[in-house]
Amino acid sequence: MSDRKEFRDLTPPAAARDVIASLDIDPGTERVALDDAHGRVLAERVDASLDVPGFDRSSMDGYAVKAADTYGADEESPVDLDLVGEVHAGAAPDVTVGTGEAAEISTGAVLPDGADAVVMVERTSLLDADAGERDRPERVAITTGVAPGDHVMFAGADVAAGQRALGPGSRLTSREIGLLAALGRETVTVHARPRVGILSTGDELVRPGGDLDSDAGQIYDVNSYSIAAAVRDAGGDPHLYPHAGDDPDELDRLLRDAAEECDLVLSSGSTSASAVDVVYRVVEEQGDLLLHGVSVKPGKPMLVGTLGGSAYVGLPGYPVSALTVFRAFVAPRIRQAAKLPESRTAVVEGVMASQERYSEGRTRLMPVGLVESGDGETLVYPVDKGSGATTSLTLADGLVEVGPDVEYLAEGESVEVELFSPDIQPPALYGVGEDDPVVGRILDRVTNPRFDPAGSRAGLRGLRNRVPDVGVVAGLDDAIDDLQTDTEVLGGWTREWGLIVQRGDHDIDDVADLVDRDVVFRNRAGGTGLRDAFDVELDALADSRAVDRRDLADEIDGYGVGLHGHESPARAVARGDAEVGLGLRATATELGLDFVELGQQPVRVVTHRDREGKPGVAELADVLALELDEICAEFDGYTY
Repeated sequence: MSDRKEFRDLTPPAAARDVIASLDIDPGTERVALDDAHGRVLAERVDASLDVPGFDRSSMDGYAVKAADTYGADEESPVDLDLVGEVHAGAAPDVTVGTGEAAEISTGAVLPDGADAVVMVERTSLLDADAGERDRPERVAITTGVAPGDHVMFAGADVAAGQRALGPGSRLTSREIGLLAALGRETVTVHARPRVGILSTGDELVRPGGDLDSDAGQIYDVNSYSIAAAVRDAGGDPHLYPHAGDDPDELDRLLRDAAEECDLVLSSGSTSASAVDVVYRVVEEQGDLLLHGVSVKPGKPMLVGTLGGSAYVGLPGYPVSALTVFRAFVAPRIRQAAKLPESRTAVVEGVMASQERYSEGRTRLMPVGLVESGDGETLVYPVDKGSGATTSLTLADGLVEVGPDVEYLAEGESVEVELFSPDIQPPALYGVGEDDPVVGRILDRVTNPRFDPAGSRAGLRGLRNRVPDVGVVAGLDDAIDDLQTDTEVLGGWTREWGLIVQRGDHDIDDVADLVDRDVVFRNRAGGTGLRDAFDVELDALADSRAVDRRDLADEIDGYGVGLHGHESPARAVARGDAEVGLGLRATATELGLDFVELGQQPVRVVTHRDREGKPGVAELADVLALELDEICAEFDGYTY
């Protein structure tokens, strides 16, 4: 019988935040060089030990004068002054300005003795000496009057010696760094960044760059790197530890090492209730488990505790869950420990684009995207491919917090969206539809697009519910025609589709061979244009044999294995996992495989008529009108 840890008495989100806030992760202070101080928080008071500037200096190019000599000067009645020399920045003046005299001066140069103002060069002109007065100094005509102090920055005008220049808690940006440099400070004392150790657990994980065995269920380690980036965003100092696997002895060793070296240890994975979950056991044995399980989705299996001299938080294993929980619960504590101000939380108002049901009795942190409707209203739509879908991270703009007692959000209901960052910019163009290589090339030429390759039928649904700006639909021309009352086809192309097989001898000529021969087939996912086209061929074969299409489908080994990427079936053939895959001629050419053409399929880019004026849609329309032929020429089997 496996030893299984059950989740009982889930901690409410507010109480979980209180527990995390109580963790001691404050790292103290450290002294850093000025060139390493940007973005840090000052931990000392800095008083000016000298005047800045340390001398009276000119704030522009011109002439240093006695202001009294310029009174009454204008364009009609200029005042002529004798030039007594020049003063350049970085050099001590070797002239004195007397009554009726002026000295040429550069911006930043020391104001010479006798002068109390500067006339800008644009309000002056040089005068040639008369023929009989060659021994007289050169003269300058002043065409404006100035007052004492005009265009002069006096010593200490920026910061005077003895003044408080910066106080503790100041965030050191380029401005503060400049001031510290002007004061001659080479180092400063700042609040240290909390050192955060990061461990990803699970035997299935491989670090990026390593060899991946997909057949063994291996995946690349997303969490170590995404969480490390999130720690930096929160003001922490992330340190990645070796991959831990699920071995309790190895986990124990790595957790001990991280606890000795870090203020906070974060692990991801191995926190849910299963026989292989060992992290909570290690924490219970070596430290103090403060909570296990929070009444929130995603994030139910979160752990919080202490381990040796360090604080510990166990995050869920799925990337979307891990980052969502980190942002909601852990990042605020790291910012607090780094003495950074609370994150500028940007909240936008919008309305639900469709009804969203939810009735699990715990707080839900729902990832959502934003798009602007034709009349300028902000539409909010759920982005949820499942906690394990990494692309959800890039398709979402923020979160809507749904209370535990809310059973559904109605279409048109007003909601608040907490953006992942104040810098988040919703896409200028949002599209849903067929995964096609030409679409990718088009999007490369459009500013700030977002595209969800969920399939042609999803594109049609999006056009019907008026959420995306455009739908990309392969085939289904009749369905597109049904939408024509309020939609517009911006452009399109045609692609060759068929069966992809290994290069060389093969006995696959049509769909019937998949039914009649003992071959392994890989299909496209339901709702895609390629899958629909294949099913039409299968229907025709069923009619010719007077049988039900479903009976033929059952005879095809792998018909029900629907892959999501347009290249995925072909790649299964290239790997030897299948003998035949559904795909495009362009894909077969790219991967060096043979192709059996079954037909040609139109692909259309469709928008709502009231969205045509959006800049993103207009830009897309221009690409389709002016560059589509060039793009299609890059792919075998495509025509424009």
